[in-house]
Amino acid sequence: MIADWPWALAGGVLIGLSATLLLWLTGRVAGVSGILAGVLVPRRGELAWRWAFLAGLMLVGAIAIPLLPGMATPRTGFAPPLLVAAGLLVGFGASLGNGCTSGHGVCGLGRLSMRSLVAVATFMATAVLTTWLVRHGGGWA
Repeated sequence: MIADWPWALAGGVLIGLSATLLLWLTGRVAGVSGILAGVLVPRRGELAWRWAFLAGLMLVGAIAIPLLPGMATPRTGFAPPLLVAAGLLVGFGASLGNGCTSGHGVCGLGRLSMRSLVAVATFMATAVLTTWLVRHGGGWA
């Protein structure tokens, strides 16, 4: 049955494969925030591969949702202004950290980058602290 497959493992393999292929074929690191930023502020000759990569992310998600019912169930009950603020903070953090979790966590750690190790440790510590504050410290859960 399709629901019994190890989907996290399959997803991890696909992420690693796509990041490796992008690096081998284009010399580019698969940092999604940087790829998206390059679409929003385009440079000549840079749009095709960026759009292709982003389209691939969305296409795989669109294919997976009907095949894996319940896997992408949206959470409800969050105030829209809080979600917008959270999104802006994530974007600011990616800019401040010179990359996002995909760029640092998948590609940077794979290349044994010390800067990426520090960035990922910071991301994870912040995520743990935020989760604790929201769930146990009187946050907005």
